[in-house]
Amino acid sequence: MKLKFAALILGCSLAATATAQDVSTISQQEVTRIVSTLSADNMEGRASFTPGIDKAAAFIQSEFKRIGLQPLPGEDDLLQTFGMYRVSPKELEAKLQKTRISPDHIFAITDKKELEWKQKDKQQIIAIGENDDFRKVLPTVMNNQEQDVLVLVHPKHTDMFERYKHYMDRGSVKKQLDSNSSSKVFILTDQLSPKKYKIEIENKVEQLQLTNVAGMIEGKRKDEYVVFSGHYDHIGIQEAVEGDSIANGADDDAAGTTAMMLLADYYKQQPQPERTLLFVAFTAEEMGGFGSKHFSEQLNPDQIVAMFNIEMVGKPSKFGPNSAYLTGFERSNLGPLMQKRLEGTTYSIHPDPYPEQNLFYRSDNATLARLGVPAHTISSVQIDQDKTYHTVKDELSQLNMEHLTNMIRAIALASEGVVNGEDTPTRVDKSQVR
Repeated sequence: MKLKFAALILGCSLAATATAQDVSTISQQEVTRIVSTLSADNMEGRASFTPGIDKAAAFIQSEFKRIGLQPLPGEDDLLQTFGMYRVSPKELEAKLQKTRISPDHIFAITDKKELEWKQKDKQQIIAIGENDDFRKVLPTVMNNQEQDVLVLVHPKHTDMFERYKHYMDRGSVKKQLDSNSSSKVFILTDQLSPKKYKIEIENKVEQLQLTNVAGMIEGKRKDEYVVFSGHYDHIGIQEAVEGDSIANGADDDAAGTTAMMLLADYYKQQPQPERTLLFVAFTAEEMGGFGSKHFSEQLNPDQIVAMFNIEMVGKPSKFGPNSAYLTGFERSNLGPLMQKRLEGTTYSIHPDPYPEQNLFYRSDNATLARLGVPAHTISSVQIDQDKTYHTVKDELSQLNMEHLTNMIRAIALASEGVVNGEDTPTRVDKSQVR
């Protein structure tokens, strides 16, 4: 009996050690290698439609091949490529009364290659006057889908106008163009009620490609999917600050993409999972989540059991060491299931402490949550205090590598129940997701 009891204790001890060793295979050295590669200057900030993001996609693809991931169901390889349209301004001309308007004071929101308006065409005219609230008037403009609108903006709102113009001059991106849709033209001027106007706009319309990088570990239950994801795009080249113009996106979201890749490596080293695991690096999150939207159209959402989206996990959270939070915590019971798996460890997961920031809707999880999937984002960034978000200062030197490594280990432990089929989170109520 004593020998049997001793053997049992030894067996349990070895099992516990094995489990610890499995998680410890997620090494800080490997984390540093991958996140430093993705956030390097030669990736040029990984903006969509640039050589930098193509280089990042090639790197992620090579890592997925090294790990041994298979293409997703219905795909021939690890690159999930799809077409988009980009409409960007080529020529902007406007005249109010007899005054010619500088192109710097014009921008348009349109799907059309050319616009030519005169007062006889009777576009709706909306004036945003000196005492008006720009933000409150804007929804009225955008919600008018039936009629072309000319928006005349008083110079008092120059800062807000220039912010929108800067964004629109980069070009609008859409899955499909609708030549019959309404257009909006914004002009910065003190002439808010001109009797005559003439608007001429010519746009450059391009059909371009975007690419998700996605791989799979097939489970015993082939048609039950668990998604691990992060977006690998960022905002590219920006206005230089102290000689630096590259927005490297180390935390946003090279850190999350690195976590996803290390989890793929970790799970590939384990026995075959009960459920099929999908690992996805999404493109174009910064431009409106086009990568996750395309991904969601390739699968039956009812077969997706859960989505662990990982975003900005390179810095410690407000809850202390080894902690993170889950956006939309109350929308399913995935959070409590993760918490239960982390009991007795040094890791913890918490409800989102920044509900006013609407973080649940600001990453790729929202696309699948709208389809009923228990899709949440794991993050640790103190978003209310972070000074590097969407700046050229989001660099590797700002990351805490020990924390990032521990976050990946924590997600590996917290997701175990869903992966092995013991835990099945409740679905998100689609009617409660806007």
